[in-house]
Amino acid sequence: MQLLMASLCEDAALRPDGKLDVHGAFYDLAAPGFPAKQDQMVLALAVEWDRGDEGQYQFRVELQGEGADRPSFTVEGHTEVSRRDAGDRPARTYLIMPLTDIIFPRAGAYRMSVRLKGQDTPGPTLHLWEVPEGAASA
Repeated sequence: MQLLMASLCEDAALRPDGKLDVHGAFYDLAAPGFPAKQDQMVLALAVEWDRGDEGQYQFRVELQGEGADRPSFTVEGHTEVSRRDAGDRPARTYLIMPLTDIIFPRAGAYRMSVRLKGQDTPGPTLHLWEVPEGAASA
């Protein structure tokens, strides 16, 4: 299993031709104070499965700040992976999850973790910082 992509963005969509369009990916957010709230964003994720993977697999995605008691968000669910024969393209799972009203308790680095098949795989880091009132573009 391989995490092909994990991103926080403004919008994402899976096209009919199987390509994943990700718009407005970001890795930094500014806020006039903390705790800060991000009204909306989208989690986009792509996973490629091993040839022998088949059936239902649980997953969990978390974004947690350093020293935080709990994650700013947790997304849990399952995905169905279909059997693939030799010569077939690998099975893939795409997750496009709109997120609303996400709270960030303090400035700093928030690390994404993706748990699949009992393994935690690091995703991207989101950096939050404080800027004067009216200067935030988050």
